[in-house]
Amino acid sequence: MSSGDYFISSQAQRRKELLVNHASKTFTSAEGTAVRALDDVTLSVGLGEFFVMLGPSGCGKTTLLRSIAGLEVLDKGEIYLGDLALNPLPPYRRPVNTVFQSYALFPHLSVYENIAFGLRMDKMPRRLINARVYEMLELVQLADVGGRKPNQLSGGQQQRVALARALAKSPKVLLLDEPLSALDLKLRRGMQGELKRIQRETGITFVFVTHDQEEALSLGDQIAVFENGKPAQIGTPQEIYKHPVNRFVADFIGDTNFLDSTLDRGIVDIGAVPFQVESDHRGGKVTLAVRPENIFVTPNGKLAGTLTEFTYMGTDLRATVALSDGQTLRLRISPPFPELRPGGEVRLDIPPDAIAVVD
Repeated sequence: MSSGDYFISSQAQRRKELLVNHASKTFTSAEGTAVRALDDVTLSVGLGEFFVMLGPSGCGKTTLLRSIAGLEVLDKGEIYLGDLALNPLPPYRRPVNTVFQSYALFPHLSVYENIAFGLRMDKMPRRLINARVYEMLELVQLADVGGRKPNQLSGGQQQRVALARALAKSPKVLLLDEPLSALDLKLRRGMQGELKRIQRETGITFVFVTHDQEEALSLGDQIAVFENGKPAQIGTPQEIYKHPVNRFVADFIGDTNFLDSTLDRGIVDIGAVPFQVESDHRGGKVTLAVRPENIFVTPNGKLAGTLTEFTYMGTDLRATVALSDGQTLRLRISPPFPELRPGGEVRLDIPPDAIAVVD
């Protein structure tokens, strides 16, 4: 589904979501050239949703996040949270909070004082502050570290404190700008699970920016894949992975084989073998996208090729097969593993619904 499908104008619908409506933003580079960071972006985020903005550096995702927070001013376009127009409001009056990649904890304050800081700025009574801080420490499973300083914590613990501080003021939307990128792989995966748990327990809308495709797939209820200042596709992880709208999305999300073919009345050729596919394309030369795990080695497969290499990865085999037309396929084979011999012929099957026709 494209970003254009997400234009919503009625007040009744606005009350249910964060709405970005025709947002544009242009910066001037150090060389004096205009750089369009946001190009007429329209999208909506359902309240209570874990929404991920995914894309490479410079695609506009962080600029949009900062615009929602009020840290950037749009050249044009509007942002609404329910019935509330955010554009006229300064950052401190917007019912959102932000967790940054650097955590931005106060190094001279204890964990408790870091979490309490915003509540004190709002002049919350001390008794309520104390209860709220310990509620947040329980939420992020750090009830026993309130007296420590940030430099006495691990990276994962510091990230949890930053989350607790951002959630303490009960924002309507929590904005997260690549908050896990500084963690090592094991910690990052653990924190992904923690973020999902916290989002579900609080019911707060999370808008999460990342360039990590696996992170996006594991966290997002909805994912917007950004390309050149706007979403190329918005959908569930399953929709984006199985039905990419173009080559950029197919290539950015997961490992993909791209094959040149010709579409004629719903028929495409792979290795000179016809396959029936569903496609809205009219016909002619097309590019096919096929995921490696959707290609199966089977004695009765209708597609023949030559095995050129394979690697044992423990949980699966990674293999490369050369087809008769000179194109190659990468395979990811699950157990039980077939007998494979480099240079030998293999027979392959591809389910027709696993073949996507992309731009």
